[in-house]
Amino acid sequence: MASKEAGQAFAPVLAAVATMQGNVPRAEKTQAHEFLEKFQKSIEAWTTTHALLQSPDVPVEAKLFAATTLKGKIIFDLDQLPPDAVVALRDSVLNLLVAFASGPRPIQTQLCVCLASLAIQMVAWKDVLALVGSALGSSAGDCVLEFLKILPEEVTEGRKINLSEDELLVRTKELLEDNAEQVMQLMIQYSQSSPTAATNPRLLDCITSWLREIPAAKVVESPLMDVIIKALDNDVSFDAGVDCVCTLYRDTKDVDESLPVIQALYPRLMALRPKIAETAEAEDLEAFKGITRMFAEAGEAWVVLVARLPGEFRGLVEALLECCARDWERDAISLTFMFWYELKQYITLERYGEARVNFQDIFSQLVDIMVKHLEYPSPEEGETDLFGGDREQEEKFRQFRHAMGDVLKDCCAVVGVSNCLGKIYQLIQQWVGQYASQASNDHVPHWQELEAPLFGLRAMGRMVDPEESTVLGQLIPLIVQIPDQEKVRFQAIMALARYTEWTALHPETLEAQLNYVISGFHHSSQEVVQASALAFKFLGTDCQKLLGGHIAQLHSFYESVLDKLKPASQEEVTEGVAAVVSVQPHEKIYESYKMFCDPIMARIMNLANNAQDEEGQRAVADHLQLITIFVQVVTPIVAPGEENPAVKYCGEVLPIMTTIVMNFTSSTPILERVCRCWRYMIISYRTGMISLLPTLAESIANGFQASREGCFLWATDAVVREYSDGAEYVDQATSDAVFQFYEQQAIAFLRILNDLPPENLPDVIEDFFRLSSDAVRYYPKKCISSSLAVPIFSAALSALTLQQVDPLIATLHYYRDLFSFAFDKPMVSEFTTPEGQPYSTPPEVREAVKALIASQGQPLAQRVLTGMMFTFPGDCFPDASGVIMTMFELLPQESGAWLQSTLQMLPAGSMKQGEAERLLKNVSDKVQSGETRKIRALLQDFTNSYRRRNVAPRDGLGRLEATRFRFSG
Repeated sequence: MASKEAGQAFAPVLAAVATMQGNVPRAEKTQAHEFLEKFQKSIEAWTTTHALLQSPDVPVEAKLFAATTLKGKIIFDLDQLPPDAVVALRDSVLNLLVAFASGPRPIQTQLCVCLASLAIQMVAWKDVLALVGSALGSSAGDCVLEFLKILPEEVTEGRKINLSEDELLVRTKELLEDNAEQVMQLMIQYSQSSPTAATNPRLLDCITSWLREIPAAKVVESPLMDVIIKALDNDVSFDAGVDCVCTLYRDTKDVDESLPVIQALYPRLMALRPKIAETAEAEDLEAFKGITRMFAEAGEAWVVLVARLPGEFRGLVEALLECCARDWERDAISLTFMFWYELKQYITLERYGEARVNFQDIFSQLVDIMVKHLEYPSPEEGETDLFGGDREQEEKFRQFRHAMGDVLKDCCAVVGVSNCLGKIYQLIQQWVGQYASQASNDHVPHWQELEAPLFGLRAMGRMVDPEESTVLGQLIPLIVQIPDQEKVRFQAIMALARYTEWTALHPETLEAQLNYVISGFHHSSQEVVQASALAFKFLGTDCQKLLGGHIAQLHSFYESVLDKLKPASQEEVTEGVAAVVSVQPHEKIYESYKMFCDPIMARIMNLANNAQDEEGQRAVADHLQLITIFVQVVTPIVAPGEENPAVKYCGEVLPIMTTIVMNFTSSTPILERVCRCWRYMIISYRTGMISLLPTLAESIANGFQASREGCFLWATDAVVREYSDGAEYVDQATSDAVFQFYEQQAIAFLRILNDLPPENLPDVIEDFFRLSSDAVRYYPKKCISSSLAVPIFSAALSALTLQQVDPLIATLHYYRDLFSFAFDKPMVSEFTTPEGQPYSTPPEVREAVKALIASQGQPLAQRVLTGMMFTFPGDCFPDASGVIMTMFELLPQESGAWLQSTLQMLPAGSMKQGEAERLLKNVSDKVQSGETRKIRALLQDFTNSYRRRNVAPRDGLGRLEATRFRFSG
């Protein structure tokens, strides 16, 4: 009868679990998910999970869900049980562990976590290991090992359980430190009594876990070390053995203190070196990666010792070089990259000069190995795709190459740039000598052997001094003659793009490179065209003075290629020509600016007249970006009072852009690009734009009212920043007008927010409060005395109902910036006094900010606290708690009352007994002792704990939606 009643009790749970795993409509799964989520936090879950786990008829997937749910109950909801029931719960979990001692392992693991979490919280339970051992018995060795492995993980993971920090520290000592010696003896006894101990990964995992508490020296000196090494000879235990060895290294990073341990470990490790060749020749990739990892992590842990004693540790470095050389799949080599970097960091220091000399030959060989690994694979016979259609593998190879490029930079630092460049030159020369005569545009034999050193050359670019005079003078002329195979041509052009600073100092090489790059614009491969655009950008930027006299030819070239390029390449070519325009004589800048930009404006107007769809509007936006690039790059230096030739041209295009804005008030791409252009006009030409400022401000204001797009507020922000109170060369009348402009935009924003709910305006809200933060920074007195101060403060409260990170952070920053002016020295002030002293907030401003907080603080405190407990994304917590902390600093008594009233509004039963009282007392204590800054941590801990218990989903639900589990015993 009891069994039947229990079955009826958990029948809805079983049905929901089946729904989550079944092929049913999404709505049904959502309903089941919500039911199970509510169930996991209920009091009934305590008995139901036990009934599920004890029933012989329940599917194993449902039992895993029950075990996972029970784990969450113990971690978060133990206070739901009366104290005398907790001991019974422990005994029940022990009985369940006995029942699942032979598996399935996922359930067994969850039950071990349950028991470990109970052990942490049951501070009166002193004989944890003895009771668990006796309850499980000697026949459940694997289960005991699983519990022993999990206990340190759960203790040190820092779960926010219902213990104070002091209680947790005491309990950690009792469970780990006081038991470390006993656990070690248990592991030694098991290893000596069980014939399969050395091949049991659970023993090795247990050793690894307890290395948090047991010093590496003790393990290395004990019989366990032989077990660990022996585990590396067995496929079943190999991975666990590797983890264990690498964890031992972690405890030896202080090489001076750990020298005896390292001296004991090092010969053991070097005895494993033959396994590098064995696993490579057997093509056992996982084993090869494991061996490589052991050598690489040893190198990382002991790198300072390697640098100090290069002779003694050369074998380790040679072993890692061998790992790199033998990596046939290029899958393990990345494990060595950090070691090469860190070794380079040490041996390039003067004090380790001997090590640098000692390892130069190894780094020299490393260059050869890396360049060989850079080669693209040769396609299978009859296959044209290099990766057989595997795009994931292709992308992995691309990323891998760039990481290897960083290793080549390390090699340059150790063996010298000229030596590395010399190797590249020799490889290219070697290819030319062997295959150049057989090459044609249709067929380039063994092109991989040419492309790889070109990539290496490109990767080394950052290390090469522009004044290098040994190799590049021979190498660059050679590159512009290589054959026209797609990937080779791409790499050659990209390599040239890296050396444009060198080209600027060697003008005799410019013409050949420029011709080579320009011819790439006509290549059939889009990748080559895009590389040519990038290279042209750098040639124009770095060789702008050399090209300054060729403006007419550049204009002809620009007009001939612009319409054939993709938008990104259009921007890069435009940056190149704009750089050349920027170095024209002052009297020619307007003419040159106009020569390039007028045709772009003509394109824009033509495109705008025909922009009937999204694609057409995107084309308008892309061409507007080209004008912005000229605005960003062409910034002539003009004496005060003198007309800026660039501003003269801006005045001509401003009316056209305003017309475009009013014609496309619903096209976000066009509006954003126009606003970006206007913003950079202000940033680039600053006081030169004052004559156009009234017209520009009117266009921005009209655009915002017509479109309700936040980008106009972004443009407004630039106006506020550049023409604020006290800004250099800005008169008071202009500054006052700019603040009135801000208020005008604020009124328009408040009207929009009154018409639409905040969730419809996340971007506008973000831009407005970023603008308002700057207004507060630059106009603190005007902002706090404005009639809009309270409406903006209230609008920010509405914004805090959102759940998106960016608008929330912008709003919280606004509050923090505003509140900082309640202090004598606001952290956010941009100003100094005329005497150069730090800005000091006037007393009337400080009092006005405090008065504003006093009148509006209660809804703000409530909104921020409930946001932290229920809706705010985690990234908002630092700023949210910072707002509350500042309120306590300014108004401690009032803030305490606001906190108390907010806690009283929380749902009944959602807080643990005495939790609210404890928080309020701790906060009060911090206020009394003047430690208001510590309130921030108290609030974060409280809201995090509340959220995990009551809001955040518990473990287990995500698994149910995945495919069915596979269990092993």
